[in-house]
This record gives sequence, structure tokens and C-alpha cells, in this order.
Amino acid sequence: MAYILGLIVVGLFFLSLHYFTELNHKQKVLTSSIVLAIILGAIAFNTYSDAQRDNMMAVVTKFNQGKTINCNGIDVNSSLYDLSTGTFTFIGRENTPNYGQMISASSCK
Repeated sequence: MAYILGLIVVGLFFLSLHYFTELNHKQKVLTSSIVLAIILGAIAFNTYSDAQRDNMMAVVTKFNQGKTINCNGIDVNSSLYDLSTGTFTFIGRENTPNYGQMISASSCK
């Protein structure tokens, strides 16, 4: 819905340029194209961020279920790592070979 609203705003912006400015047609189209490109870039960034967040939350869910996940070639599970929920980082537990090692949940699959 927000994306449709963004396109409507670009249309209204173009109409306001058309009726209330003394720009020529080429300048109006260029200005509207730039605004449209900015909005489409924001949409693409939001889509990418949502996909990254969904992947990270799936990794955290698997970890909380006691499953082993792979993070950059390292096996991470609840017997070797703790999860810092504030930063979504796995931290190696004491008395394990991974003690103090920190791995971001966003780097896992």
C-alpha cells in the first residue's frame, strides 16, 4: 500500500510541476524521473532489509529450537554458544573451544 502511495505522490508531483512551474517538458520529466528513482531505490532497500531480517529471525528461531546452524563454516548450537538478543550475536560459552568468539546471526544460513 505504501508503494502505491509513493507512486501516487510522484504522479501528483509531476502534475504540480506541469501546472504550477515554468519548466519545459524535458525538465519536468527529468525531475519526476529523479524523484521516482529515489522512491524505487527506497522500495528496493526496504525489500532487501526485510529479507535480511527474515533470514536472521529464521536463524535465531532454529537456534532457539536447539538446532545446529552454519555461520561462515562454523557450526553454532546452544551447547557451544549463547545468544545475545539485543544484538543477535552468538557468543561462545565458557569452557568451550569457542569461548569469547562472537558471530553475528546475520552471517548465518
